[in-house]
Amino acid sequence: MRWKRTDPWETGFVDITGSQALLGQVDGRTSAAVQAWLTQRTAAFRAGIEVVVIDPHAGYAAAVRAALPHAVIAVDHFHLVMLANKTVTAVRQRVTRDLLDRRGRNTDPTWANRRLLLRGREHLSERALARMWNGCIDHDPTGQILSAWIAKEELRELCATATRGGHRHEIRDRLWAFYQWCADAQIPELTTLAETIETWWPAIEVFLSTGLTNARTEGTNRLIKQVKRAACGFRNRDNYRRRVRLHCTRHTRRLSARTPTVPA
Repeated sequence: MRWKRTDPWETGFVDITGSQALLGQVDGRTSAAVQAWLTQRTAAFRAGIEVVVIDPHAGYAAAVRAALPHAVIAVDHFHLVMLANKTVTAVRQRVTRDLLDRRGRNTDPTWANRRLLLRGREHLSERALARMWNGCIDHDPTGQILSAWIAKEELRELCATATRGGHRHEIRDRLWAFYQWCADAQIPELTTLAETIETWWPAIEVFLSTGLTNARTEGTNRLIKQVKRAACGFRNRDNYRRRVRLHCTRHTRRLSARTPTVPA
């Protein structure tokens, strides 16, 4: 008997504006897999797609451009804020290693405030903000951790322009403020973050203008994970996909399944 390794990850296609929910699944997270699924759809189906919201994944973007040349790509604020939070964590960890020559401990104020650094400014009380701010100033003489936090907040402010209408002049001003801060800070992690934003800016601008997100995709992923946990794994991939479609299909189909027209 020969063992065959399979890709544990899948790519899901979700209707973000209609009522179709989960449209399909393919093995892997590669450009070839996504493009193959799209090319198998009808020409009318592909022509009806105007906006595709994806993760900031180069393979996904390449597949969409090849199979749907008329559609525009959007990257929403969820993944941008996640990248900014990872940048703050990377700066904090590097500064701690440089200053203390070890990893952070619970006795270190910067480590104790790590969750406050990842929280949005509007969600911090005055006491929590003062604790985080003073902890960074007193125990980080380089000021890099606080600079990374401010850059993260500048990016969040840029993303917030989508909720205020996505006016071009406001987007331009917030983008300039973010780039200027990252350039003046001269921190490698912030430079990488700014370069990533610059690379994906056309897709980010689509989100800021339209406000379309992949929230339905993330919700579908949550349902899929719940199915996996409840089953404790699947030996048959076809059965796994049928189970996922049962939980992620349209509401009208779920209602008809409760009242079958044929005997059990």
